[in-house]
Amino acid sequence: MSQTVTAVEMNFDQAERNKSSNNDLGMRPMQARAYEQRNARHLLIKAPPASGKSRCLMFLALDKLHRQGVNKAIVAVPEVSIGSSFASTNLKEHGFFENWSINSKWDLCSPGADAGSTAKSKVKTLIEFLQSDDRILICTHATLRFAYQEAGIDAFHGCLIAVDEFHHASADDESRLGNFVRDALQHNDIQLIAMTGSYFRGDELAILTPEDEAHFTNVSYTYWEQMSNYKHLKTLKIDYSFYSALDGSYLQAIPRVLDDTKKTIIHIPRPGSAESAGSKYEEVFAIIDHLGEKQDDEPDTNFWPVRTPDGRTLIVANLVEDDPDFRRKVQTALRDPKQQERVDIIIALGMAKEGFDWPPAEHAITIGYRGSLTEVIQIIGRVTRDHPEKEVAVFTNLIPEPKADDDEVTYAVNQMLKAISVSLAMEQALAPKFKFVPKNPNKPEEGMGEQDPDTGEIRIGVKGLKEPASKTAKDAIDNDMNELIAEICQDKNVLRAMANEDVPAEVIQDAHVSRIIEARYPNETSEDHEAIRQQVAAHMAMAAVGNGQPDDDNAFGGFNEEKEGNDPGSRKFVSLVRKFINVNELNVDLIDRIDPFGHAYSVLSKGLTSDVLKAVHGTVKSQTINMSDEEALALFSRIEQFTKDNGREPSFESNNALEKRLGEALEHLRKRKRERLASQAGA
Repeated sequence: MSQTVTAVEMNFDQAERNKSSNNDLGMRPMQARAYEQRNARHLLIKAPPASGKSRCLMFLALDKLHRQGVNKAIVAVPEVSIGSSFASTNLKEHGFFENWSINSKWDLCSPGADAGSTAKSKVKTLIEFLQSDDRILICTHATLRFAYQEAGIDAFHGCLIAVDEFHHASADDESRLGNFVRDALQHNDIQLIAMTGSYFRGDELAILTPEDEAHFTNVSYTYWEQMSNYKHLKTLKIDYSFYSALDGSYLQAIPRVLDDTKKTIIHIPRPGSAESAGSKYEEVFAIIDHLGEKQDDEPDTNFWPVRTPDGRTLIVANLVEDDPDFRRKVQTALRDPKQQERVDIIIALGMAKEGFDWPPAEHAITIGYRGSLTEVIQIIGRVTRDHPEKEVAVFTNLIPEPKADDDEVTYAVNQMLKAISVSLAMEQALAPKFKFVPKNPNKPEEGMGEQDPDTGEIRIGVKGLKEPASKTAKDAIDNDMNELIAEICQDKNVLRAMANEDVPAEVIQDAHVSRIIEARYPNETSEDHEAIRQQVAAHMAMAAVGNGQPDDDNAFGGFNEEKEGNDPGSRKFVSLVRKFINVNELNVDLIDRIDPFGHAYSVLSKGLTSDVLKAVHGTVKSQTINMSDEEALALFSRIEQFTKDNGREPSFESNNALEKRLGEALEHLRKRKRERLASQAGA
């Protein structure tokens, strides 16, 4: 029997929302924040989908072109359809000093630009632009890469290069976009603006090396800040819906998750994937048959009118069709705001993910496992635009239940855990912004949860919290928390440990989180690594307790309803936190004991039948390595401290989970020592 679990539901009380609107220059809050850094040579803008990055780039580029001596601006997007976000825009009417104006000749992403154009001709056009007197060009990442290969980096002197969806770059030597960025950073006469809604990739590659990232000035803007400024959208839900073999395929489960009264994007599975039901065209028509009876195509738009059984007419846009003329007409129509309002359902395969703008969209349904956090966040971004009469946005991942007798169960469980970890990362991004600071013993009232009126940060004083020493460590804590937590949640070793109920939270922190931080910031001291780790633990712990973790005897302090009453305005979130934590007594040891990963596994458990859950536990358990050399070595300092504090070594037979794990680590180290001595004796 299929089930649906809401892994995350964030509600934004209208009374809590900031009343700030566009400033005198017509800038939204994120755009104004980035504009304050307009004189920086290289800018890295990390902001959610729908936060206004495209127009933000226009403000920045125009200032650099007209006031900072930059000669030309080139905007590079991952695919042609995204180029429309950078079309000519009247900015003067909202208070800015100049309009964003594109000569059609230099818009290499316009719908007509594809007709009769080849990759080679577009590269030729870009090089021609570099030699012209015009100042703004729009192209794809591919066109920029090929022009760089043909003309070299010196051809871009005096240019501002803006790379949209920057997570397509990579620090890997084989990444051509990454190579362009690295060369540009070494060129004194080139400026870069990198923009992304998800500063992490779907694979294990870094986008930038720490050394290259240090060249950029970071501007970060969270989902929470964005949605707290919305007028209409109040709730975001992330659902996981499971269907069984009894359904036959996902097509039989679609009616249970698709509400045809909501404007919906449906991403069907990739052909050849385990979730695919056969031909992608047949899948599209099966969905149409569920909706009703297809009518004749609209000649001007190629939209499909569908007559429902109750007499309504739904407008469906088909982006799965391969015919270039058919799809070009659909894409052109979808750029028109009036046509967007008419559309009810969009069916897509690889398109309509990143950079696709359909503000009325309320529901995104994605079929199949998504191991890439980047892809999930981009899809969620399609429905998180603020729009009149849209109060709720929903992302539903429709996935098959793993079966005990299925040889693929190992793969399925791992992918499901990745999907759940995505929800944790999104949960963190959506949480109120906490600023954790060392507790001042001379001023006990400081850090009691007061909110900064300018930044909205809630300051929490923590006993034993280390202060970072280096600028890199401080920047990591101030700007990189969401990305770092996302990387941790996707790590394979973390996922294994997360699923093993015998592994305490402290072990995950010491053995795995520390390893990831050390790899990400290799040039920092051990003290700064620990300062960053403590901040990661604090942020993840706050997300965990905000969802009712831990569920034991409320070990972190009670909540007195009579004393607290109904806190007005911004203090509501502090009250919610105090239900689980006595903020005044919060310390590093307590934070480390909270298991932020337990919530993910409990969500997984709720979504499965008992038989399947039994198979999940068995499969994950069999995959979990009892102890790695890396983990055992990371725990050695804790073993020493335990022995010193208790006058005995930790026992691997203890009922205490942490002591048991420390005992296992000690036995593992002894085993390795015996093996080494035996090897030496044999030699």
